[in-house]
Formats: sequence, C-alpha cells, structure tokens
Amino acid sequence: MSGRSKPSIKKLGTVDCDMVETTPIIFRDRLYLFEYVRPNYWQNKTGNSYFRFIDVEVDKPISAFAWGYHLGSAYVEDDVVFVYGVERWGGSEIRVFWSRDLKDWSSKLALKLPGWGIYNNSVCMGRDGYVMAIEIGEPKEVVGIRYTIYFAESEDLINWRLAPLDHVYSKDRYTACPALRFLNDYYYMIYLEAKPGPRYEPHIIRSRDLTNWESSPYNPVMSPSEEDKKIANPKLSEDQRRRIREAVNINNSDVDLCEFRGETIIYYSWGNQQGTEF
Repeated sequence: MSGRSKPSIKKLGTVDCDMVETTPIIFRDRLYLFEYVRPNYWQNKTGNSYFRFIDVEVDKPISAFAWGYHLGSAYVEDDVVFVYGVERWGGSEIRVFWSRDLKDWSSKLALKLPGWGIYNNSVCMGRDGYVMAIEIGEPKEVVGIRYTIYFAESEDLINWRLAPLDHVYSKDRYTACPALRFLNDYYYMIYLEAKPGPRYEPHIIRSRDLTNWESSPYNPVMSPSEEDKKIANPKLSEDQRRRIREAVNINNSDVDLCEFRGETIIYYSWGNQQGTEF
C-alpha cells in the first residue's frame, strides 16, 4: 500500500435524528435501509422498539416488525431478507427474522449464549458458510476490556453456533459496532475504537482466519467533523436542524455499507455517544 493515498469518503450530511443502528441492503435491485427504531425515536409514539425498512428512493417506510427487539442488522440471500436482533441490550439471545417481501416475517431463536451480554451484530457469507460478528459486553472474563467482538457460524442463516473462542477481536481495548464482509479470501471488519477525549472513530481490519488481524494503514476510516452536521434531508424540521447545529459531536459510529449502481453507499451515526445521536 506504500505510496497510495487514503481513499476519499464524501460525507453528504444528516438524514434523520435519533437513528443509530442501520444497514443498507440491495433487495430486488432497489436500495433499502434497515432501521432499528429505538423507543426514543422522535417519530415513535408506541413506547416500544421495533425494526423496519425504508425504500430509500421514495423515502417510504415498509411495515414494522420485531416489536421489542433491539440492535439489529440485515443480510440478503437469494431474494430472502434476514434480520438479527437481541431481546434486550445485553441480552443472551439473538433472534432471526426472515421475509421474501419485507412485510410478512417468520422468526426463530438463532443463537443463545447464557451469561453473555450481546449487543450489535453483522452477518456475511464467508469462506465455508455464513459468519456473524457479535459485539459482547459481558462477562468481564470473556470480554476483557468492554466491548469485544466474537463470531458465530451457520450453514443456513437460521441456526447458529459460537465459533472457537480464539476467533475474537479484541479483548485489550474497546472494540464495538462490527460491520463484517468477505472478499478475496479475507474477512474485512469495520469496528468502533474509543480514543482519549473521549472520541469514537471507525477502524478497518482484515483477517484470513478471524484470529490473526491486520490493521489498515489508512485508519481511522472517518472522524467526527462539521460535515456530519450538513443537512441531507430537506424534510428535517427547524427544531431538528437546531438540534443538529447545537449537538456535541465526538463520534462516527455504527458504520455499515453496500455497493449500489457503481458506488459504495455508507451509513453511519454521529453525536455524543450517550443518546444524542443522528
């Protein structure tokens, strides 16, 4: 990589408030955005959390599902959409939801890790099946310094088992919010690092075996900046625009991405990493 310049990422600005965990997917040649709608989301009057998809081109939500579930991610295979979430922040169970039309959903317990606290996740097709990166926060003897990313494996995207415990990154510091991909015999993972300040920045690493990892010389992938506060959605109200202007910004987190019409589409969150997030 010597002599190459860092790839350019163009930040387009903020599209919503109170929205953090999202996954862009391509489903039947259309771009959709999976969203984990938190109870405090400005438009959520139900008092509960849920999942939904947005048809990005028309900015239209599809029916809500997975009521009471949290911290999800989405994956598409053979015109079936799979979504994975936990029953509570720090819960011990991951449930899988799947659908062929984004409206009618089936579900099943995908993985249970008694005594472990599960948070974010990400799924990709790997070398010999499917792989899930799982952000773990508890117990301390498992995670070391909170948070730590472990892995699970599956042949069918529904039934999962924990991978060997040496498949991990990284017990020596804060490593959260995974986005996992497999390309040219490498697993690539974007994750969140906590820096002094505090300041939270996404980094990218790669591995052939999920055990030995190589960090990119171009890290961090992104950093908090005034560009995060640009307005990318004309529908945002004046009150929302004021919130964006006045917000403390120490964080670019929860990165996820896909390729669509020759471009890499990146979604991420910014804010104070303590609940005021965009």
